[in-house]
Amino acid sequence: MQALTIVPSVADSARLADVPEPPIADGPILARMLALGVCGTDRELVSGRYGVAPESQDALVIGHESLARVIEAPDGCGFSSGDHVVGIVRRPDPVPCASCAAGEWDMCRNGLYTERGIKGRHGFAAERIRLEPEFAVRVDPQLGLTAVLVEPASVIAKAWEQIERIGSRAAAWAPQKVLVTGAGPIGLLAAMMSVQRGLETHVFDRTSDGLKPRLVDDLGARYHTGELSSLADLKPDVVIECTGASAVVLEAIELTGPLGITCLAGVSSGGHALNLDVGLLNRTMVLENDVVFGTVNANRRHYENAAASLARADATWRSRLITRRVPLWQWRDALRREPGDVKVVIDFENR
Repeated sequence: MQALTIVPSVADSARLADVPEPPIADGPILARMLALGVCGTDRELVSGRYGVAPESQDALVIGHESLARVIEAPDGCGFSSGDHVVGIVRRPDPVPCASCAAGEWDMCRNGLYTERGIKGRHGFAAERIRLEPEFAVRVDPQLGLTAVLVEPASVIAKAWEQIERIGSRAAAWAPQKVLVTGAGPIGLLAAMMSVQRGLETHVFDRTSDGLKPRLVDDLGARYHTGELSSLADLKPDVVIECTGASAVVLEAIELTGPLGITCLAGVSSGGHALNLDVGLLNRTMVLENDVVFGTVNANRRHYENAAASLARADATWRSRLITRRVPLWQWRDALRREPGDVKVVIDFENR
């Protein structure tokens, strides 16, 4: 079968290769890939920035935003032939740490976890995959190709879970305004979940026209562009920062009102020096009881909550998030950024 592979830490080593069928050690559920979402992590893997191949192997099959159809599954495992499934990315560490032992592998404390398509385990960019039942999530076939959004949406489902837990520290916490910075897939999914919670939702992005503003407007949220500082009077109760841009991160932290919660969901590249009045930031956070936290990855309940949120979204709206569908043999086109892209998907059924 064919799979998209890289040699980890070797730039531009990606190729479409003939690889063996997935081993039974990967899980008893055999599934045929339908679609694979492409994100910045995949581009960084291809550029050689990171990635770890399975033990004793040189190459890594990449891909972590999956949608597959079950071909065969053992009796009693909870899955049947024809089911649409999404694979969970992270696996708990073998020790395990206290978090992994409790099923909270997204909170692994010793870093010994593995991740499909990223660290120590082959990913989903292959014609056929295997999954363990406990790391497979059944999704509604009516989601269609938009089920590839379950993985990125799971990160935001986790973010909202943590925001609401932190907010509950104050008995009278009743958020009204939410600001999302960044209108990429993560930011749009964050806005979607905010609107589903009945909150006044604002989205900031550098893009001034095109699909992104329309998607935000059609959610019932408000789109902003220009300078983030222009939103100084907004005083949102919650900020979800999805760009990872250093300057935006810093400004976003300063925007919240009292009891404000800032969730950092975008990963910065580093190497960008900024002037920061640490004393003023500390004073503001202490006197206003503010919280800033980071979040990444997700566990099973977050995947399930993400699938439910996507199912509640307007079908036409969520389908518009997928802006390009590319066949596997044109994988280079999928990794290339184009103007107007939101989510690019490798369509395994497009021959």
